[in-house]
Amino acid sequence: MPKIIFLPHQDLCPKGAIVKAKIGESILSVALRNKIEIEHMCERSCVCGTCHCVIKTGFNSLKPSNESEDDVLDKVWGLDLKSRLSCQICIADKDLVIEIPCYSKNHTRE
Repeated sequence: MPKIIFLPHQDLCPKGAIVKAKIGESILSVALRNKIEIEHMCERSCVCGTCHCVIKTGFNSLKPSNESEDDVLDKVWGLDLKSRLSCQICIADKDLVIEIPCYSKNHTRE
């Protein structure tokens, strides 16, 4: 069972977290199940980009992004070569280290 290491995020996960994941589930699902409230305004339909994350370790174990995800990623703040949408990533058999950016496109977050 792969592990996901969430790096510390001042609001969502101040101390970071190491959690177990099932192969095939999304990073967003794993995060939410573990009380890491990654934003997901479009409810996982791959249109908003608020669930943007950066894969610090394990990027090459993931299936490549599709055109729809790439189009959304082009509009996110803090785009990185290893940026992905956490709602679209299906976990493979390798451990991942994830950074949740400090900012998102959601200007209304309180």
